[in-house]
Amino acid sequence: MSEAANDSINRLSELTLEEKASLCLGSDFWHTAPVERLGIPRIMVSDGPHGLRAQLEEADHVGIGGSAPATCFPTASALGSSWNPELFRTVGEALGREAKKLGVSVVLGPGINMKRSPLCGRNFEYVSEDPWLAGELATAMVHGIQSQGIGTSLKHYAANNQEDDRLRVSAEVDERTLREIYLPAFERVVKLSQPWTVMCAYNKVNGIYCSEHHWLLTEVLREEWGFEGLVVSDWGAVHDRVAALKGGLDLEMPPNLGVSDAAIVAAVRDGSLYESILDDSVSRVLHLVDRSQPALREDASFDPDDHHALARRAAHESAVLLKNDGDVLPLEPEPGSTVAVIGEFARTPRYQGAGSSQVNPTRLDVALDELQSALAGRAEVRFAAGFGIGTTDDGEQQLLQEAVELASGADHVVVFLGLPGEDESEGFDRTHIDLPANQLVLLHALAEVHDRLIVILANGGIVRVSTWEDRVAAILECWLSGQAAGGAAVDLLLGVANPTGKLAETIPVRLHDNSSYLNFPGEEGIVQYGEGIFIGYRAYDRLIQPVSYPFGFGLSYTSFRIDDVDVSITGSVPDGDLAVTVTASVTNTGRRPGAEVVQVYVGDIEASVARPLRELKGFVKVHLEPGETQHVSCQLDERAFAFWSRRFQRWVVESGEFMIAVGSSSRDLVATETITLDAPRLALPLGPDSTLHEWLEDDRGRELISKRDMRLLQDPELIKVIGTMPMHTLAAFQGMALSHDELDELIAEL
Repeated sequence: MSEAANDSINRLSELTLEEKASLCLGSDFWHTAPVERLGIPRIMVSDGPHGLRAQLEEADHVGIGGSAPATCFPTASALGSSWNPELFRTVGEALGREAKKLGVSVVLGPGINMKRSPLCGRNFEYVSEDPWLAGELATAMVHGIQSQGIGTSLKHYAANNQEDDRLRVSAEVDERTLREIYLPAFERVVKLSQPWTVMCAYNKVNGIYCSEHHWLLTEVLREEWGFEGLVVSDWGAVHDRVAALKGGLDLEMPPNLGVSDAAIVAAVRDGSLYESILDDSVSRVLHLVDRSQPALREDASFDPDDHHALARRAAHESAVLLKNDGDVLPLEPEPGSTVAVIGEFARTPRYQGAGSSQVNPTRLDVALDELQSALAGRAEVRFAAGFGIGTTDDGEQQLLQEAVELASGADHVVVFLGLPGEDESEGFDRTHIDLPANQLVLLHALAEVHDRLIVILANGGIVRVSTWEDRVAAILECWLSGQAAGGAAVDLLLGVANPTGKLAETIPVRLHDNSSYLNFPGEEGIVQYGEGIFIGYRAYDRLIQPVSYPFGFGLSYTSFRIDDVDVSITGSVPDGDLAVTVTASVTNTGRRPGAEVVQVYVGDIEASVARPLRELKGFVKVHLEPGETQHVSCQLDERAFAFWSRRFQRWVVESGEFMIAVGSSSRDLVATETITLDAPRLALPLGPDSTLHEWLEDDRGRELISKRDMRLLQDPELIKVIGTMPMHTLAAFQGMALSHDELDELIAEL
């Protein structure tokens, strides 16, 4: 036994029951509880998926206001579009350095819930609609933060996919859907990077609060996945502290002082809670405190300018160029020309989400200022607000007229549009995916006087473009891209940086096309996940449904060619060592440096269960100089071909053909290869409840039946009709030449 383990046992034995109970609650909004008698210090946690929100003084009543200055990086919805694990790791390292400087021991992030519906008000905090992409990127961020001796809190576990009634709603989800869609990103991060903590979600899953969910917190998270850290509640997610301890929740935040601790003490004393369960949670809290101490003792520092530069680079990589007709971008204004900048967001930037994730930035780039500076002496930059943010008053008409007048006489028109904070935030969901009405009126009016409009978008969740994209020449989706958003947008406009982002979520033609539309956000305290595994591109592609822009899509100022695709197989499913290697060559065929994302999708051509046409199972982002070629490789293991079987309660691979598709989006596939995998036959033991079809499909079952003089076997048409009947049902039918006794004999022979 290690010295640290011995020390933990000794301290545990010295704690009183009341002290143990206190350690399973925080001491205030952002700190764990100390035990000064034994020299156990408190540690601080902080919101921080895209920047630290450390409240160093007394927290306000909901812990939202008054945080220390910190670098505001692009939100998860933006960073997810980078498809760049190395960028996630680098941003994570920066977050870790800032956490050390501010005395924060655990950063509450990243968030990796799936984007089930584009209406979720917190989608800006989440990475993707795809679990593989979210898992790969979040793993890198956790590695980055924890490399600095700072912990992370992977959140919100699990099925927290809406804000409406989020503290009470029960997400009714079948196990296959959980296993294939809503749990895999968590599983991958836990197995590959062991976050120090996992944060349980507010909601219920199948009627049980996540904070009390033994199957989620103990059976799956700890026993199956091997999670070694601490489970912390989302703030206010605990309803019954004793039930939560039994379920596997170690730390309640913020503390319900005098209530939760008293309940724990009473439960141990009356025997309704084993003290050993309490001891396990206390040990995890002590371990978290111990592992936090080395970083707290460091003389930590960071360079705000360096971190701002990183935020700007991250914003470059997060932007997705959706449209660029006539190569209107990058913008190259002629000497003496006029560039009209229209839209209040150009001077009043929307760069981060609303709610608990708001960061107090160390500085803030303003796009209008940045563009005026960049074009000084080259072109005249003129501005018109065009619309008010969150306003619908009579002044809108005057703003509209000023903007139209400016655009009508300008050589170039750049329009900054997006969603105001009151349209998307933690705490409530959106009701539509359109831009605000005043912005749409402005856009259509501008299109009447200028035919080469360039639109820059700032939004956390996706917005509908199908009603106006045909009226503009270019669309650059910049998301909520942090404190350097303004400077990064100008870099991209002028070609100082080349867009390299790819959509981490599909942009549908309309909200009604989304597969969750009929079930979101539920009613009477329940939300049915009736679409099952078919969310995002899995649904759009399976339905062959038109979309505005598919998952994985993104243009560039250069061009690429993906070719020489090859697929090789080693190992096998029966031996448990299957490895499928996919290789390809990528060439920059244009005149500018740029980056392409090679995406690898897998599809089961003929499955016994409903499966998506294709699912992302690998990707590589490649930066290339003009004319440069690189060879890339992705290795797929058995899990890439498996589905979760309800019948067998495990991951299974079926024999047969699988499609390996390679391309630059889920719908732009340049090469498709077919491979054949052999796998053990999937069949439950035959019995009286097994159907005639199942007996005939089993070699031994067919052999035994064939020995009987059963006339029905000579009639293929009859077998089609009765083949789905259980054998015990057929035995009850006279004339089938199979009695109950004979069926018992067949089963005995098996």
